[in-house]
Amino acid sequence: MKIAFFDTKPYDKPSFDKYAMAHGFEIKYFETKLNEDTVELASGYDAVCAFVNDTINAAVIDRMQEFGIGILALRCAGFNNVDMKHAFGRVHVLRVPAYSPYAVAEHTMAMLLTSIRRIHKAYIRTRDFNFSLAGMTGFDLHGKTVGVIGTGRIGRVFIDICRGFGMKVLAYDKYQASGLDNGDTIRYVSLDELFSESDIISLHCSLTEETYHVIDEEAIGKCKRGVVILNTSRGALVDAEALLAGIKSRKVGAACLDVYEEEADFFFEDFSGHILEDDILARLISMPNVIVTSHQAFLTEDALSNIAETTIDNIVHLIGSGQCENEVCFRGGVAEDCKSGKCF
Repeated sequence: MKIAFFDTKPYDKPSFDKYAMAHGFEIKYFETKLNEDTVELASGYDAVCAFVNDTINAAVIDRMQEFGIGILALRCAGFNNVDMKHAFGRVHVLRVPAYSPYAVAEHTMAMLLTSIRRIHKAYIRTRDFNFSLAGMTGFDLHGKTVGVIGTGRIGRVFIDICRGFGMKVLAYDKYQASGLDNGDTIRYVSLDELFSESDIISLHCSLTEETYHVIDEEAIGKCKRGVVILNTSRGALVDAEALLAGIKSRKVGAACLDVYEEEADFFFEDFSGHILEDDILARLISMPNVIVTSHQAFLTEDALSNIAETTIDNIVHLIGSGQCENEVCFRGGVAEDCKSGKCF
């Protein structure tokens, strides 16, 4: 089995080499992202491994099919960058639905604490021997209300962390987790109630047509003045222009973003010697109450190992039995994990 691996970073190789070698797989690492221009590099390979900012549209899928490639192994949970409607019946799309929910949930809390306790500002000040506390006043998390949109694995771990701080939780999910709502400190509510009652809002849902720009001008208008918005899920869950306007109007008190709607052109690369051409991202980064990290919430040794193991295992299971529980199907206009055991 020969695998063409796109959008490679140095931290990818150790774990993938380990698990690929155990199964006798051969991986060719390409630094470039997968798209219509680079798909030619996959010629001669049996499978393609892609990441969050690769573009797997109809043209890419057709070219893969022409090359005889029947497996697209995503080393991530999301698959919004894949034309699933076109992929169905042409290529098996495998994903990693869970790697380390703790990695993302802990990073979310780390960003929140950094923001509200001004840790990032203190770090810069004290390095210049400035020990003034002016402008460093934060607020307690204890007793505050956090709204969590999306109560899958990551969302539930984040809720556990928040409860450890003594926070009240308002949750929203189209598919509610059984036993999570205790009627007191954790309650499922409507989006409108979550917006209006939450001091902090954290996004942990996948990107779908329903969740696209779930945080937009209208949603921000319903929020408390000074609300803190956290997004470590998918960039397009937040309308960046509306967020910027909310920050400028002081409606949004702070924002912590590990993802950004147009991140594919910037994240994972070094632009320190260049002028950033995305005006909205540049404005957000310049705001003193905004923290941006470059899609690094998943980046722990534990998560990288889990991602590599699951990705390789997905391919092994599909080859061995023609089935994989982590295959994504597209039926009835909806993309979801395979429930029949065989997608086509």
